[in-house]
Amino acid sequence: MIAFERVVVRYPGAESDAVREVSFTAAAGQMTAVAGPNGSGKSTLVRALLGRRPLSGGRITIDGVDVHALGRRDVARRVAVVTQREETSFPVSVGEYVALGRFPHRGGRRGSTGSDRDAIARAVDLAGVGALLDRDVDALSGGEWQRARIARALAQGGRAMVLDEPTTYLDIAHEMEAFELLGRLARDGMAVLLVSHQLNLVARFADRLVLLHDGRVAASGTPDDVMRGEVLERVYGWPLVVTRDPAVGAPALVPLRGRSRAAPPQHPPPTSS
Repeated sequence: MIAFERVVVRYPGAESDAVREVSFTAAAGQMTAVAGPNGSGKSTLVRALLGRRPLSGGRITIDGVDVHALGRRDVARRVAVVTQREETSFPVSVGEYVALGRFPHRGGRRGSTGSDRDAIARAVDLAGVGALLDRDVDALSGGEWQRARIARALAQGGRAMVLDEPTTYLDIAHEMEAFELLGRLARDGMAVLLVSHQLNLVARFADRLVLLHDGRVAASGTPDDVMRGEVLERVYGWPLVVTRDPAVGAPALVPLRGRSRAAPPQHPPPTSS
């Protein structure tokens, strides 16, 4: 379980907090999604969890233990993370890259074990990257690279997974496969914490939805609780309606065409000569 307790984060030189007393829990056996407009603090929460951004207040715990009391290796053994951006420093094959997920479990110069190889094989199968293993990561498309990153996180193991926009660059089929996989991991007992702009897919798959606005929690609960027209219009500042997904009955957001800020010029009718 990952818990954010009244978390406050401010970037150096900023006049206001990027995250303002945010509290919520990503429980084991559930998919918890964090959504909100650009700049609302979603990715900042992931950076704070990883220790890449210090807290100005509050705390973050993993299974009840403050992350600051855990070493980086211990955090990596408990939580696998797929960040929003990542570039490799040198070319490696997809197979080598996925195997890097086992690094937190290796001590000193110990080589790979049977359990490492089993974890890697399972990750490759789940993420569907078996055909890519011999290719260099530099030669992958955006969608293939994203799937390889998910495979590495799966190989890492642990009881929780955190993903920041994991379906970026994925086509519809692979996007659905990714959400189906994360839903399966949650049902198998993992705590899945997902940052996503894909509200309609989140509404289909997530057990809990946390909606951020201006660094604060604007709404939290089930997708039915949060995805209400008046709430989403206020947060996103755009006219919309919330209807029902005809396939599964989940709430679905439909953005409307915005009204023009200025009225079109009025031309007088032509006069007959």
